[in-house]
Amino acid sequence: MSEEPRQGNGRSVLVTAAAFVIVIAGIRVSAPILVPFLLSLFIAIISGPPLSFLKRKGVPRSLALLIVVAAVIAIVLILAVLVGNSINDFSQSLPVYQAHLKEQTAALLAWLGGLGLVVPEGGLRDAFDPGSAMKLVASLLSGLGGTLTNAFLILITVTFILLEASGFSAKLRASVADPDRSFETIDRFLSTIQRYMAIKTVISLATGIAIAVWLAILGVDYPLLWGLLAFLLNYVPTIGSILAAVPAVLLALLQLGAGSALMAASGYLAVNIAVGTVIEPRVMGRGLGLSTLVVFLSLVFWGWVLGPVGMLLSVPLTMTLKIGLGSSEETRWVAVLLGPEAPVEGGSQASE
Repeated sequence: MSEEPRQGNGRSVLVTAAAFVIVIAGIRVSAPILVPFLLSLFIAIISGPPLSFLKRKGVPRSLALLIVVAAVIAIVLILAVLVGNSINDFSQSLPVYQAHLKEQTAALLAWLGGLGLVVPEGGLRDAFDPGSAMKLVASLLSGLGGTLTNAFLILITVTFILLEASGFSAKLRASVADPDRSFETIDRFLSTIQRYMAIKTVISLATGIAIAVWLAILGVDYPLLWGLLAFLLNYVPTIGSILAAVPAVLLALLQLGAGSALMAASGYLAVNIAVGTVIEPRVMGRGLGLSTLVVFLSLVFWGWVLGPVGMLLSVPLTMTLKIGLGSSEETRWVAVLLGPEAPVEGGSQASE
């Protein structure tokens, strides 16, 4: 008698695992379509609070939507003008930088040899290749640039998402049996997502501006490019700040020497300590965090599934999943496991 429930549970686990594999394979195959849609959804969530603010001030919905979409277009055009040339120049100069890094590595090996430390050159180059950091950044930026070639499609999708959002509550009330309870759960979920994305975007923008200004003061090439990279990768806590700092510090080393590279690294360290340990925890609350292991695994997973843009969206996507799981009592335990620390007994979540 007891064997049948066990077999049923085993089949259920196998079916669930098989369905998960099929869904992930489908997502990876459809990445060229999904990535622009996810970017559109990402932009629409960020644009939601300004749109709501304009509507509360009495601006007609059509005019408010036009203002928000025009602001998004203006921001994209400004970024394209300011950063587009830097991306092209950096990509073209990448082989030169990699050659200089190899020369620096050879000089380091010679210096170590003078101290009596014999390090195999091939082993060091295979184990630690700083040029791969430059190549990773170039591929990341080229992938983002390739996605932004669909800018018109993304903007149209953002417009329709914002239009549909205004009538979503009415559709929900007409489609579910208990609209008040469902609307309360979904409203809490959406408001938490919007709050997280809005605050994270403002903090990331401040981080990018601070990094760009500091590198410009030091005289490092392409400060706007590194500021943009710091802005984008600030959505990936802990790991993102390291990935954003490595290529800029290496470029400062090649261009200006060890002293300037140390100053550049100190600037990154100061900005990220101020943002990551002082500003973000106070503004966002610890309940809206992810553990470092989850951040790393999500970076690898979404990068593998969706490509370079998936790496940028990895934490927002995982954060959305965590907030959604935390909205239900049945799945709240999974959200706790994804978080940086266990909630205090008897206390409420910081996000509430």
